[in-house]
Amino acid sequence: MVPMNSLAHPQLRFTPTVDDPSGPRELVILGSTGSIGTQAIDIVLRNPDRFRVVALSAAGGQPELLAEQAFRLGVHTVAVARPEAERPLRAALAERAAGRPLPAVLAGPDAATELAQLPCHSVLNGITGSIGLAPTLAALRAGRVLVLANKESLIVGGPLVKAVAAPGQIVPVDSEHAALFQALTAGTPREVRRLVVTASGGPFRGRSREQLAGVTPGDALAHPTWAMGPVVTINSATLVNKGLEVIEAHLLFDIPFERIDVVVHPQSVVHSMVEYTDGSTLAQASPPDMRMPISLGLGWPDRVPDAAPGCDWTKAATWEFFPLDDDAFPAVALAREVGTLGGTAPAVFNAANEECVAAFLDGRLAFTGIVDTVAKVVAEHGTPVRGTSLTMEDVLDAESWARARTRELAAG
Repeated sequence: MVPMNSLAHPQLRFTPTVDDPSGPRELVILGSTGSIGTQAIDIVLRNPDRFRVVALSAAGGQPELLAEQAFRLGVHTVAVARPEAERPLRAALAERAAGRPLPAVLAGPDAATELAQLPCHSVLNGITGSIGLAPTLAALRAGRVLVLANKESLIVGGPLVKAVAAPGQIVPVDSEHAALFQALTAGTPREVRRLVVTASGGPFRGRSREQLAGVTPGDALAHPTWAMGPVVTINSATLVNKGLEVIEAHLLFDIPFERIDVVVHPQSVVHSMVEYTDGSTLAQASPPDMRMPISLGLGWPDRVPDAAPGCDWTKAATWEFFPLDDDAFPAVALAREVGTLGGTAPAVFNAANEECVAAFLDGRLAFTGIVDTVAKVVAEHGTPVRGTSLTMEDVLDAESWARARTRELAAG
């Protein structure tokens, strides 16, 4: 049964504090120069009558792109997380101004959090990593609809997010959770038997653990279906990403871990499924294009016409489904254990993995060593801080310890 206070249950409608139905929906986009952000901007630019972006944030590594986005969208504020990026951003803005007013500029680690509280209808959190937690909490506390692509903020701060989010305030953007979100509209909460999360299997589907030992960063970055950033791509190759998505599905929809399955679907057309108590299963299908779930999040409860191409049903196609090989890819089973522990355990899992991915990309850790090392760090963490006693400081302390311990282990 899906409780009706689920954070992302589609049958619940959350009314944001700032909601002007007479004009375009006002948005704040966090992580605007990344994959999610750039695709969201593409949707906005093609639908100016429906959306207006009021502010943008980015890490700061691409000041020229951020400045171009700012003027193209006409935003009033831009922000960068890296203080040293403020000067290049201001220079890029001045170069492109052509007599137009310059947007306000914020810089520093709290800049995205400040933007998340600005008056608007929805905040799209497309930041990568657990640094997205503070902006997630800020947007929720400010009464905004949270269009969530930053799964890490929910995973590492689950109890903190659940304590401040109103029912239905979060609309998920991950393709798998957007699919579940849509399929859950077909029945009542008590009729849901299980969630089925699909996985592409990454570039190494079908390989044994022994065959994975010599995988190189170049091999792992060659995803067969999706174009993503390096961290997410490596997470997809190890299936850590799928483990994180299982935890996310549990938190979003309040389904127990034992009723969330993972199946391998190489074509990435069926993005996830909901099985109901009468034996029927509803699947959401579309070509692998993130503009589809992004547009759903931005426009919910309405759909954005022609957001992305649909399936071509005039052509023959074969969809395959395989069981997950837990021996070769133990990340999902480990994530279930971590999610069941709760508290600070998911923060340790996520932080250790981020450090392991960095070590693997630098050639300091073997591919199979990523999940093995994460498992060691989780085991050493011991009993996590749990429940209502969990604080942001607890999460940050757990992450800091996990990163330091992982670096020690990766150094050998």
